[in-house]
Amino acid sequence: MPTFTPDRSLLNPKFDGYKFSPLEYDEVTSHYSLQHRLSQTNASGRAPLSFQEVQSRVLHNHLVVCSQSRRAVYVDAELRVIGVDLDEATLVPTFRVLYELPQPIQTDAAQTLQREYPSAAFVDPTSLLVSDGYGTLYAFRVGTSGPAELLAAYELSIPTEYESVQSSVPFRLHQAVDPGPQTILAVLSSKHYPKITPEPPSKLRKAPPVNFDIWGVQIALPIASSADVQPLSIAWHRRGADVPLYTAYDASRKSFLLVGSAPYLPLARAPAPVYDPSPDELAPIPRAGENLDGTSSPAPPDVQKPPPYSWTQTSDTVTLAIPLPSDTPTAHIKVAFAPRTLTVLVEGAPSSASSPDVPVVVPRYTLRPLWDGIQPGTSVWTFDRDAERAYGVLALHLDKAHEGTRWPQVFAQYAGPGEAEDEGEVPETLDPTELYAIRESLEKYTAALREGTDASGLGLGRGMPSLAEGERDDEVDLSVGKAVCLTWVGALSSSKDEHRDDDTPLEILSTPFPGSSGSLPPSLVAKNGLDGVVYTLREGWTHTATYSALAFVLASKRDTRFVHHVGHRAVFAFESGTQDLGGNVYIYRGAGPKENWAKQAVLKVGGGSAGALLGVGLVKTQDKVVVLCLCEGELVVLRGVV
Repeated sequence: MPTFTPDRSLLNPKFDGYKFSPLEYDEVTSHYSLQHRLSQTNASGRAPLSFQEVQSRVLHNHLVVCSQSRRAVYVDAELRVIGVDLDEATLVPTFRVLYELPQPIQTDAAQTLQREYPSAAFVDPTSLLVSDGYGTLYAFRVGTSGPAELLAAYELSIPTEYESVQSSVPFRLHQAVDPGPQTILAVLSSKHYPKITPEPPSKLRKAPPVNFDIWGVQIALPIASSADVQPLSIAWHRRGADVPLYTAYDASRKSFLLVGSAPYLPLARAPAPVYDPSPDELAPIPRAGENLDGTSSPAPPDVQKPPPYSWTQTSDTVTLAIPLPSDTPTAHIKVAFAPRTLTVLVEGAPSSASSPDVPVVVPRYTLRPLWDGIQPGTSVWTFDRDAERAYGVLALHLDKAHEGTRWPQVFAQYAGPGEAEDEGEVPETLDPTELYAIRESLEKYTAALREGTDASGLGLGRGMPSLAEGERDDEVDLSVGKAVCLTWVGALSSSKDEHRDDDTPLEILSTPFPGSSGSLPPSLVAKNGLDGVVYTLREGWTHTATYSALAFVLASKRDTRFVHHVGHRAVFAFESGTQDLGGNVYIYRGAGPKENWAKQAVLKVGGGSAGALLGVGLVKTQDKVVVLCLCEGELVVLRGVV
């Protein structure tokens, strides 16, 4: 049985769209200037970055929120650990320098490795781990005021069995938990540097594959203060082709969840290397009917059977067109309309394509359930026979019981008694008048983009940037989400028996808000057609809610940096923002499966003097949800938006 199964009762095929519900900007947003600014340009090294490393840095969240308190931290451009405490009553943040990390001495050997962005993780409100991005992990005790106390420093010493040419590498800190007894578990990731260096890429050879090591390390409690750097104890290790997009710890399973674009396997289960054939080994692929060997060609395959009918619809009518032989007497056609079913029987008509002389099959429908209700008294049928042609058209005009409801298909997926197997869904044929209306609205929209005017009237921008003109790709516009694999790893076991995968791949649209793990169970929003389906981890992955048309609206966002959700209440899509463009957060609120409309809102949080958005987090105080947005030069507090 598949791990991720949508519940049809929670899907809404009648959903129409999102209606703009504006928020009072001054009432829900507050901006606070940063004395200690951040920078995106402090990652350097001589080695070039792979695509996976670039993508990981773009999606890196520089703000870390404690899920058990109103506390957050970030590391500024000068490697200062800055604490942020949010006042419970006024929601005004206060800043303090917790610690100044030492600046590493750059040597020729160290500069050959790309450093990581600094990263941090709270174990509890008073215990903090910070990675400097150069290969050192610091453990702090944080008080209610003043600087933090440094307890110990650690480094990741890689044993020889992991086949790395480097004994110590920069790493990123993803998560830290206290599963007990007397142990802190942290999840780290680092680039794998193999002992056998692959050949450099050339015009005829692809770039060598890049792998990443995922480390589960443990720190014994209480932490013994020491002036020397201590080696980290490795509890488990996995290897994959990408940096994890999301990690979570499930206490009931005593396991970590790793979500990434590839599975994370023990070394004993590492996948076999992909074989790339040389140019001499490549063989041409013949076209349809083409013979590359010079021998007699086989007979062409049969032409695909046409659908049994075609159909179209307007706001109040569904029209079916069924081909019939022109010599069919009208008396042989039996049609019966019912409020929820349709019956179509043609006497003497072929029920199967038994010979080449009968290329069409006349469908036989006996009380066939329709997708929605109709008005039998005003529904009619006609038969238009053409003497000069072999086939005429039986047209059924069904009057919709619910005017304005758009049908995704004609029939429910059910074959009645005595009928053949269900022929499947038949796609709708657009009516020319509807096609004209759609084309006219699209022309108005594209004209606004070409002229640089704001088609929305909301002051959200002037079309696409000039650098993007001529670079539009319809296939990219329709593709949204990230295909991921889910890997479970036992928290304290390095045995390969503790490794298991959920059914994959899964296209992810959103991950939980950073900082929400203390109040909400792990959940993922997965792509299901145009919708976003919320799967919540309980006994298994359960479909608990649906964000209708979420995939469709997210496909139009060109500068999205973070997409996070708060359970079934809202999805936030954050733009990164530059000096002049973007910096908005788009808020899509959840709606029930029987509601045709949902609300959306737009707020400006980044760009301009605030700089690019670099991190987000969620804080819960007095049953209120507060969203923190960390920009290069400002901290933006959003309240009353969820």
